[in-house]
Amino acid sequence: MNVGLLRARAAVLRALHTTLWAEGFVLVEPPVLVPGPALEENLEAVPCAEGWLHTSPEFALKRVLAAGLPRIYAITPVFRAEERGRHHAREFTMLELYLHNANYLDLIPVVERLVHAAAEALGVARPHFHQATVAELFGGHVPEDDDTFYRRWVDQIDPTLVAPTWVLDFPARHAALAEVRGSVAERLELYLGGLELANGFSELGDGPELARRFDASAAARAARGRAPHPTDVGVIDASDRFPRSAGIAVGVDRLVMALTGATDIRDVRVPAGFPDEAD
Repeated sequence: MNVGLLRARAAVLRALHTTLWAEGFVLVEPPVLVPGPALEENLEAVPCAEGWLHTSPEFALKRVLAAGLPRIYAITPVFRAEERGRHHAREFTMLELYLHNANYLDLIPVVERLVHAAAEALGVARPHFHQATVAELFGGHVPEDDDTFYRRWVDQIDPTLVAPTWVLDFPARHAALAEVRGSVAERLELYLGGLELANGFSELGDGPELARRFDASAAARAARGRAPHPTDVGVIDASDRFPRSAGIAVGVDRLVMALTGATDIRDVRVPAGFPDEAD
């Protein structure tokens, strides 16, 4: 356990809360135990009691967004099974925020200010960010087959994202909960220190379409021999009631890693004490 990195983590968390509060965001404490854990078919949730530990505070925050709070955020532990490695943990800390009357591009300056505040809290240089579309990264020819897409992404593109980079406009089939514009999803990701740090959307505001995406995800999981995730009907109802909005999730542990140079996520958080976790 690295005490210096735990001090750095505390400084980053304080900077995040202070900056968000100064910008008018309201802190929301989401429930951790939920009836439906995720839409994305590749995420594996952790069952608990009569429900699931949330993989993200997204569904709860969208219900708050629909209730009328225009700028909200949560910093909370989230849980994902089958995630282990230097950059992955079963439990990790997520910052998630939402804005009314915004689209995905409006998230960029907000997150950049947060990263700069965290860097200043640690006394390190503020990153200078670049932008590129998915099409540009693929040289103008985005593979239509997902196996080819992900293989080329992992082998040829991901290793090049070393500089702080916003990646914009994913294929429409990778929309998750994002609005779709023509052939692209209004979705972005941020890479910092060679790590995927954040994932954000222009939020889908169409209940029937969201229900269709839940059904498609369930069918895809069943086709892979995985149990479908339960559908959270509350977030479907909420998606019909909030105005044009944008939201983004930021990995707090990875932010600390990127700014301190730590190479293992276990070094920037207190281990739970399971046998496969190092102290």
